Amino acid sequence: MPHIKFLNNGEESCIHADTGSTVMSVATMNNVNGIVAECGGGCSCATCHVYVEGGWFDKLEPAAPEELELLEFLEGVQPNSRLSCQIAMDTELDGLTVSVPPQQG
Repeated sequence: MPHIKFLNNGEESCIHADTGSTVMSVATMNNVNGIVAECGGGCSCATCHVYVEGGWFDKLEPAAPEELELLEFLEGVQPNSRLSCQIAMDTELDGLTVSVPPQQG
């Protein structure tokens, strides 16, 4: 079972994830602060924005045009920004590390 490391305001939490679940769903089910997820994973609100840390960004599937459009208008976007609702977990992402921005959407 893969796990995700969430970094948030100097705190670190490591949470196991079911294969096929999204980073957003793991965060919301485990009450990770800062992942608001207003749209519930519909890629329509950008309140699940994260920064993908380390070399993990290049291991993810490329962002779809809809995700890129939402990211374009967010404050605090960085080259390693992604919407956590669009990152599906699998065993190759075991240890994925994401930082939660200070504010969402």
